[in-house]
Amino acid sequence: MSPVEEYLAHTRRDFLTTSACGLGSIALSHLLTGESNAAARVSPLDPKRPHFAPKAKNCIFIFMAGAPSQLDLFDPKPKLNELHGKKMDAELLKGKRFAFIKKESAVLMGSSRKFTRHGKSGMWFSDLVPGMAGCADDICMVRSMHTDQFNHHPGQLQMQCGEGRFGLPSTGAWVTYGLGTENQNLPGYVVLTAGRGSSGGATLWQSGFLPSTYAGVRFRNGSDPVLNLKNPDGLPPQLQRAGLDALKELNNRRLASIGDPEIASRIASYELAFRMQSAAPELSDLSGESPRTLETYGTQRPTPKGGGRGRGNGNAYAEFSRNCLLARRMVERGVRFVNIIHASWDHHSNLDEELSFNAGMSDQPVAALIKDLKERGLLEETLVVWAGEFGRTPLGENRNGRKANTGRDHHPNAFSILMAGGGVKGGLSYGTTDEIGWNPAENPVHVNDFQATLLALFGLDHQRLTYPHAGSERRLTSITRQSKVIREWFT
Repeated sequence: MSPVEEYLAHTRRDFLTTSACGLGSIALSHLLTGESNAAARVSPLDPKRPHFAPKAKNCIFIFMAGAPSQLDLFDPKPKLNELHGKKMDAELLKGKRFAFIKKESAVLMGSSRKFTRHGKSGMWFSDLVPGMAGCADDICMVRSMHTDQFNHHPGQLQMQCGEGRFGLPSTGAWVTYGLGTENQNLPGYVVLTAGRGSSGGATLWQSGFLPSTYAGVRFRNGSDPVLNLKNPDGLPPQLQRAGLDALKELNNRRLASIGDPEIASRIASYELAFRMQSAAPELSDLSGESPRTLETYGTQRPTPKGGGRGRGNGNAYAEFSRNCLLARRMVERGVRFVNIIHASWDHHSNLDEELSFNAGMSDQPVAALIKDLKERGLLEETLVVWAGEFGRTPLGENRNGRKANTGRDHHPNAFSILMAGGGVKGGLSYGTTDEIGWNPAENPVHVNDFQATLLALFGLDHQRLTYPHAGSERRLTSITRQSKVIREWFT
C-alpha cells in the first residue's frame, strides 16, 4: 500500500476507534504479555499480585436471595416477644418505606423460635440451624448490617454489585479481575443455583463494564454442567483444535489492530471452553467422594413436602447439598470465587413453615462445608459467606387487610450475615441491634463496608481496585460514600 493509500485508509471511524482504545490498549498489552517475553500471549485470568499480603485466596459466597429473617435465626429479641401484638413507636415509623406493610395498622410480631448459646464464644442461634450453631467458634456473625434498598432486585444488586442498579460488575467479577485464578482449566468465577430463580437472575453475576472474561459462569446441576461444551458427534479433537487455532490467529490480528479488550475476552473464552471439556466433567463427578462425605453434606436428601416459595423444582435439598460439595471441590482446584445462590427466602406469610423448610435445606450442607474445609486445611484461606440482601421487619405482615400476621416484610435497616475462614475471627459476634431489632445499636455496617472488608481479606484495596468507565475510575464500593474496612473482623 502506498503512503497516500495508507493515509486514506485511516478514516474518521478508525481514528475514533483507535484513539478511544489507546490507553486501554496499553493496559491490555500489560495483561496479555509476559514479563520476560513481550510477544508471549497469556490469559487475562492468570494469577495477579494483590495490593498487599492477603488472608484469603478463595471465596464461597452463599447468597440466600429473598432475605432470611434474622429475628428468627440469629438475633434473639426477648423485648420484641414481650411487645408481640402491640403498636410500634410512631416516631420510628416516620419517613419509613415498606414493600407491603400498612403502617397505620401494623403491630409488632415476636419470634416463636427457641434461641440458645453455642460454642466457647456463646454465640446465639435459633433451633432452626443446629448444624451451623455447631460451627459457632469458626463463625464471625455480624448483626448490625444495613443497606440502602428495600426491594429485592435492587437489594440483591447492591449486595452483589455495590449499588442497586444495572450494569455493574459483581463482587466475584471484581475479585477475579483483581487476582485472576489459579486453575486455567476452569472459570475463575463459577455460579451454582438451587431452588427457584432469584429476583436478580444473571445480573447478580455479570461482569458489567469489566471485560466479559470476568463474568460468572453458571454451572447447571447434573452430569452436564455447562451447555454446548461437548463436541458434536463426528468432530475429532484434532480438527477442533485446528479450528480454534485459526480463530485465535484471526482474533489476535483484530486485537492488534483495534485493541478492543472484548476480543481478548473472546480468545480467552474459546481456549477456556476447550480446556473445560475434560476439567468440568471431572469436577462434577462425585463418585470419588467417600460415602461419609456424601452423607454428611446430604447429597441424597429427599426434599420435604411443603416449603412454599423455597421449594423450587422439588429437589432443592439435594441440589443445594451437592452445590456446597462442588464449591469445596472448586476451591480445591483453584477456582477463585464461587457463588451459591438459593431462592426464595421472601417469607411475607407462613413464616414458621417456610423458614423451617429453607433453614433445613441450608443448615446441614453449610455446616458440612465449613467442617470439611477445616478438616482439609482449606478454611484458613477460603472465605465462606452466608448472607441475604436485607433482613425482615419486627412488624408482622398486614397487607390486603390480613387479620393474622404470619410473615415479615423487607427490612433494610438491620440484618445479620455470617462469615467463616479466610482470615476472619471465629466466635466473634459483631454489632448489635436495638431491643426490637429495628436499627443497629452498636457498630453499624453498611453493605459497602462489608465489601471493602471482603476485598481487604484478599489483599485488595477497594479504592485502588478500579476500572475506567464513563469518565471516572469505577470500583465495587460506591464512589459517593466513605466505605471502611473493618479490621476488628481480622484474625
